[in-house]
Amino acid sequence: MTIISDIAQVQASTALAAGLILSFSAVAAAIGASLLGGKFLESAARQPEVAPFLFSKMIVVAGLVDVIPIIGVGLTLYFTVTAPFVTPLLQQIAA
Repeated sequence: MTIISDIAQVQASTALAAGLILSFSAVAAAIGASLLGGKFLESAARQPEVAPFLFSKMIVVAGLVDVIPIIGVGLTLYFTVTAPFVTPLLQQIAA
């Protein structure tokens, strides 16, 4: 029965890691977006004639900042759905 408790422990650790990945990626994206918006407003206030050019660059960088949580969601789904850490334990049961 130790294999089953090992599987439960791996699943619990995977759930904890998934929560940490999602929360840290969301916090990182929020900090990045707020810094980006603040710097854009600061630079647009200093030179209003360059604001349209800066806005287009800001949208590109905001898209790159939003990729961080999307990658986190992808990793979380991979770890929770495919369960790559449980497979070796299941192979021990089958053997």
